[in-house]
Amino acid sequence: MRKSIAIDMDGVIADEVIQLLTWYDQHYGVKIHPAELNGRREEDVVPEKDAYSKLSAMPGYFRTTPVMPGAVEAVKKLAESFDIFIVSAAMQYPHSLSQKLEWLGEHFPFISWRNIIFCGDKSIIGTDYMIDDHIKNLDYFKGKTIMFNAFHNVNHTHHQRVNNWDQVLELMAKEI
Repeated sequence: MRKSIAIDMDGVIADEVIQLLTWYDQHYGVKIHPAELNGRREEDVVPEKDAYSKLSAMPGYFRTTPVMPGAVEAVKKLAESFDIFIVSAAMQYPHSLSQKLEWLGEHFPFISWRNIIFCGDKSIIGTDYMIDDHIKNLDYFKGKTIMFNAFHNVNHTHHQRVNNWDQVLELMAKEI
């Protein structure tokens, strides 16, 4: 039986940081460089506390998020040896569901709708591996964890860290 991998969307296959900073600049006129974010909490990314809620509620916000570099090719490669599930705790933003589904259909059409999970709490996920950028998801996962590097997790060291999709492929090649 093939092993399975749960892969997060935002911050792992979808470059939500670039999306937020781009939209923030467009709508608030303030440029923030991604390097300025290292070590910050997510709620401290932009000065206006409600900016993320406002921006993410706008039509097209989730639908136009850039793909993380190397993600499509890496997920295709992983799908040759593993069962892949895209898992997003998207229920917090219900308006994002259709946009995220359309985004996946465009960029990851090889992932079946049966392998897309929108949930509120990822602790229910029972795959063998989880690739995620959030400590809150990785800490309660029962399988092997892979922490995708993000500004908000740079100070955490208790999960296997990868900085990009090439490193994911190198790590998972050892698991086949």
